[in-house]
Parts: sequence; structure tokens; C-alpha cells
Amino acid sequence: MFLHSLSPGGAGGSTKAVVWHGIGDIRLDDVPEPKIEAPTDAIVRLTASAICGTDLHFIRGTMSDMVPGTILGHEGVGIVEAVGPEVRNFVPGDRVVIPSSASCGYCPPCREGNTSQCDNANPNGPSAGTAFYGGPKSSGPLNGMQAEKVRVVYANSSLVKLPDNVSDDQAIMISDIFPTAYFGAEIAGVKTGSVVVVLGCGPVGQFSIISAKLLGATRVIAVDRLDDRLDMARKNGAEVINFEKEDPVEAVKKLTGGLLADCVIDAVGVDAQHAHAGPAKPDAEKEQKFEQEVQEVAPDAKPEKDGQWTPGDAPSQASEWAIEMTKKAGQIGIIGVYSPQMTTYPIGKAMNKNLTIRMGNCNHRAIIPGLVDLVAAGVVDPARVLTEHEHLGSAIEAFEAFDKRQPGWIKVELEPQAG
Repeated sequence: MFLHSLSPGGAGGSTKAVVWHGIGDIRLDDVPEPKIEAPTDAIVRLTASAICGTDLHFIRGTMSDMVPGTILGHEGVGIVEAVGPEVRNFVPGDRVVIPSSASCGYCPPCREGNTSQCDNANPNGPSAGTAFYGGPKSSGPLNGMQAEKVRVVYANSSLVKLPDNVSDDQAIMISDIFPTAYFGAEIAGVKTGSVVVVLGCGPVGQFSIISAKLLGATRVIAVDRLDDRLDMARKNGAEVINFEKEDPVEAVKKLTGGLLADCVIDAVGVDAQHAHAGPAKPDAEKEQKFEQEVQEVAPDAKPEKDGQWTPGDAPSQASEWAIEMTKKAGQIGIIGVYSPQMTTYPIGKAMNKNLTIRMGNCNHRAIIPGLVDLVAAGVVDPARVLTEHEHLGSAIEAFEAFDKRQPGWIKVELEPQAG
């Protein structure tokens, strides 16, 4: 077994990268250039990276066990710069998209298409679960892609070539958020004729709307509280509900004639927010329950006085709404991130309705090639979800704006080689 080192080392050169130093503390640092460490490695010079809501979990403290010094970022597009001797299908100069999770391509889970559960990619062993870039100790850790260059493990399996007619703006959406959303629609059981509710209209929620329609949904109802996200959801073909203005469960009942949704996709996760106004605002007892959950999932959170890096105030809110919105014997797909510290789930209500609940990390390598083909064929343009372009040198300021959900900051691309 080859060692996947956190510190890549280098031949004296250095590059810029966004580095996690602690909860509430990320910095743009000079780091050693990555190098080939195993025969199946590749070095990719990044031409596009991105900021994801998952990164915020690490900074807010709702996902623990991060290792100081880890380079953040799990979305990347670039040019292969070097390959190990066992990488037989890529050569320097190939343009590629990098799946967010690594996979060997030959173990039983990979052969079954469950590439996020690869037995070999995670240095912590087969039982450790998903190996993804820029994540906590339990995921590797593997240095991430908010950088100028990245070391890709099991490159022969973990890279996907890009055709010339797929732009960087399109391809960066295919590295994680589009396949994650498509995976969510699949595990939620979306099919021709489905009525689907999508909880959360961030980037993954937007692609959940798009994916549900690709899989045949006749109606998609999207729930959020931010006007810019709801506006984009409407443009992507969804009927929208603002949970600060109306009770989303009652609204879904009304829109479906009381029958509720066939499928619900939870694209929110542990940093969920409860309503702070309107009929959906929780009572004092419910607020206290949510506060206890926040203490459970983010005991070391260090929110700043201006609200920066503040965890969500209702970790189980999306889970509760999902169960209430799903018809009897319906299906729920959970792709919003929940940390291992999250132990609250209303399982009794779900059981009483005979619900099927599926969840997990996206099998990126199994899904990405098909999405690349759809984009190349002009079936869908994922760049329509991209709202901000920033240089890597402005990454910290971009993180701060994205964390506060400032209007227009829905999905942020970082340009590693610019500026």
C-alpha cells in the first residue's frame, strides 16, 4: 500500500493554496509543489477550482477532525503535468476534470459503481469510507484543489478527459456539485412523472432541480429562504417556496392537492437554518432542541461578532421537513452533508410512513463521464449555475462573502492561474 502523505513535498518550488489552520482560520499560503509519490499518481496544473458549501462545514466547525495544514477544495479542472509509471491512459497535456472523491477502479465497490466507497483510495483503510480532497483526517487527508497544482491519487481511474467543447466554467460544475445532485435524484427515486421537492437552493439544490427534470420529473418544488436562490430555482424550472414567508410543509400539501411529494432531495445538511419569521418559525421548545443539536455537532465553533463562520441554527430541520413532505411509501435522498456527530433523526416518523431513505457521498467517477457527454452534446449547460469568478489571490474574501450568503454568491469559481 502506498502512503498518501498530507505534505506533498517538492523540488524546491512553491505554489499558492487555501490552507485550513483551524476553525474560523483559513489563509492563502505558499505551500510546496506537489510531486509524484506513487506509480498511480498524477500532478495536475489547475485552471479552475471552486468554493463549496462543504468547505464551510470545516471552517464553521460543523465537521470535525480537520488536520491543520490541509489544503482545502475538492473541485478541479486542469492540465495533466506529470504522471506516474502506472498511469497508462493519460499523458502530460491532457485536459481533465478531477472527481471530488478518489477511487482505485478495481476493488469490489468500484466495480459495482460505488466509487465513493473505494477500498483502496483512503489511506485510513477499507472501512474508513470516502476519500475526498481537502477533507478531514477520516477522508485521508488528501490535499485539495484550491491551489495552483494538485496531486491526484489513482489517476488512471480518478481523472476524466474533457472534450474541447466543454469549457472550464462548465467542467468545474461537473467535478462535484452536478454529479452529487444527479446522484441525489437517483437515490431519491426520481422517475418519469415524479413530483419532487428539493430542500435547499444552493448550488447542489439548483443541480438537483436540473437533475430531477433530466430524470423525468413533471414537477419540482424548491424550498429556500434567499430570494436570489429562489429566483435561480424558478429559472431552472422549479415552483418555489420561501420558508420565511409560509410553512413549507403546508405549501407542499396545497401544491400537491394534499398528496405530498413522491420524492424529496435534501440538499441542505447539517448547516440548516430554521425560519426566523412567518408561520414556520419554531416555538421556544423547538428552538431549544435545535440549540442543543448545534452544541452537539459544532461544540468548538468560533463565530465572529459580525456573524462570519456561524453554524446553521437547526441541524435537523431539513430532515424533519423532508419526512413531513414525502407521501406515504415515498422516497428521500440525502446528499446534504451530515457530520458523524449528528445523531438526531426523526426515524419514528419515517418508519410510520413506510419511507425509503437513501443517502451518502456521490459516486463521482461512476456519474461524471455521462454528465460530460450531456454537456458536450448541448443537453444542459451547467455554467448557468456559476455566479462568481474570483482569482485565487482573493479566495479568503470570496469565502467570507459565500459564507454570509451575500446576494449573488451562489457558486464561486476560483481561477488558480489568474491574477
